[in-house]
Amino acid sequence: QVQLVQSGGGLVQAGGSLTLSCTASRGTLSTLFMGWFRQAPGKEREFVAVLRWTGTIDYADSVKGRFTLSRDNGKNTEYLQMNSLKPEDTAVYYCAARYGMTGEYSYWGQGAQVTVSS
Repeated sequence: QVQLVQSGGGLVQAGGSLTLSCTASRGTLSTLFMGWFRQAPGKEREFVAVLRWTGTIDYADSVKGRFTLSRDNGKNTEYLQMNSLKPEDTAVYYCAARYGMTGEYSYWGQGAQVTVSS
């Protein structure tokens, strides 16, 4: 069974940067389809970014141009580099994985709190 272990996150001032990582254990990242989501207090979970099987990366409009998703298959890890952070980026960030190109994500990381102060 795939396990996703997240690291990174923390408290940063507006305009600052953070990098989240998501490492897949008991699974090979190159065989997984991953996605990133976030959930702010009192809000629904929302999509942040995804690396498609075509190699293209889709970002939510709210983070486009500020966040960068990358993957290191050798380290079985994906990274979400977050720059120019805004207070509205404050949320718990999750990585998720599935084996199929479509469908529900079956595996979720434990979440990483990102707090951006104004």
